[in-house]
Amino acid sequence: MTGLTILTIFVLAAFVGVEVVSKVSSTLHTPLMSGANAIHGIILVGAVMVTAHATSPVILVLGALATLLATVNLVGGFVVTDRMLEMFSGRKPARSAQEPVGSDRR
Repeated sequence: MTGLTILTIFVLAAFVGVEVVSKVSSTLHTPLMSGANAIHGIILVGAVMVTAHATSPVILVLGALATLLATVNLVGGFVVTDRMLEMFSGRKPARSAQEPVGSDRR
């Protein structure tokens, strides 16, 4: 494959990815994020393996960069998933009878 073919596939995949993700309803985002985190974990393992078997300095640098970016992506995915789960599982305390309905409990 030529560089132009690879670049074309990458750009088309980016556009398709944006379109597919933008059409997902909000109730499905948490399960999809969990699946995406699993995929990012596999990508991280692959990046570490490429870096470990590097035969030239260029491959070593690209592998280290891929490892760094995959790690940031994986950790960020878990942080976002945790925030989303807090949003759904956090229950508001019941209001007391003496408290007016419009009052703010900060």
